[in-house]
Amino acid sequence: MSKKSFLKFAGTAASVGAIAICVAGAVGCGRSGDSSQSVSADAPATAAVVKVKRTPLSNTLSIAGEFLPYQEVELHAKVTGYIRNINVDIGDRVHKGQVLANLEVPELVAQEQAASAGVRHSQEEIFRAENDVVRAESDHAALHAAATRLKQASEARPGLIAEQELDDATAKDRSSQAQVDAAKSALSASRQQLQVSEADQQHYAAMSDYSRITAPFDGVVTWRYADTGSLIQAGTSNSNSMPVVKLSQVDVLRLRLPVPESLAASIHDGEPADIRVKATNRRFSGKIMRFTDSLDRSTRTMQVEVDVPNHDYKLTPGMYADVSLQVENEPNALTIPLQAISRGADKTTVLLVNSQNHVEEREIRTGIEGPDRIQILSGLNEGDRVIAGNLGKYRAGQHVDPVASSMADQKYGAEQGDQ
Repeated sequence: MSKKSFLKFAGTAASVGAIAICVAGAVGCGRSGDSSQSVSADAPATAAVVKVKRTPLSNTLSIAGEFLPYQEVELHAKVTGYIRNINVDIGDRVHKGQVLANLEVPELVAQEQAASAGVRHSQEEIFRAENDVVRAESDHAALHAAATRLKQASEARPGLIAEQELDDATAKDRSSQAQVDAAKSALSASRQQLQVSEADQQHYAAMSDYSRITAPFDGVVTWRYADTGSLIQAGTSNSNSMPVVKLSQVDVLRLRLPVPESLAASIHDGEPADIRVKATNRRFSGKIMRFTDSLDRSTRTMQVEVDVPNHDYKLTPGMYADVSLQVENEPNALTIPLQAISRGADKTTVLLVNSQNHVEEREIRTGIEGPDRIQILSGLNEGDRVIAGNLGKYRAGQHVDPVASSMADQKYGAEQGDQ
């Protein structure tokens, strides 16, 4: 064989060997890959699970509120007059019944004097009417006695007394009786007129009292509208009348809170409130005293009030405070962490790991929702295991390797320790 033929044969043999090696390698590689995929498919996925357990749970509402005076009123004059003197200024603390200002009303003084004179006149009229009654009764007694004697004499000796004389005596007797009745009626009218005069006197005396503007309660003068010499219109006759001062009761303040519609039904009298005043950074506790029990249609909120004592006057109306309300509280709720639930359009579900370590999708009904846990009303039992976190990685029927997750429990334990 020539050298050229030998080289050609050797090259062909090498090519065939290489092809065989590549084919064998490819077959070997393919088998190795199938084996790896089979091994990974048989191994169950690890799933972090938590147990359904009973814990105390509450729903806390954090909301900003504004301090308002417990009572606030603008004091008007009930009579028209000039300010003779005003005894207070803004910031003055006053007591109930204290005179804040005096009005000068000359015509009212004259009316009160006229009413007093009317009372005296009525009293004199009563005295005169009483004397008239006495005189009329005396005249009637004398005329009645004379008529009676004439009648008795005529009966004893008929014809002795003329009939005309008897008729005149009887007429005078009846006339005197009528005069007695008239005198008594005049006396009654005089007494009634005295009552009218006394009522007028009381009326003008009361109007005169309105010339003194007094404090209706203990409070602080927050504004002064008039000065000495100012003309003040009567508040009852002029809707645009100017008040004299504004008075606020601030030893107790109303903390008013706008509670949203979703939580309005959970508000009850006496529930505790944790209050922090932004301006002073003070913290104290209170409780709900009253609420409107109706919604403001423009804001869809219900107004709730907490009474806050302010005896040291360190709180001022208009200040804001952050308030925490425990609107719902369940001391022994069946709960799971929030990261274990999946909310859909029409249902809420969890991924339950059963006793065979297979995943089940379970629909649940929830209740109170706290910052990290949520109450289970139905769908789960105490001790059930549910997957917490990465719920999209698992599907119903999947076999998993459950591993206890301590994340939620540790957070819950830390919160309990802080409390």
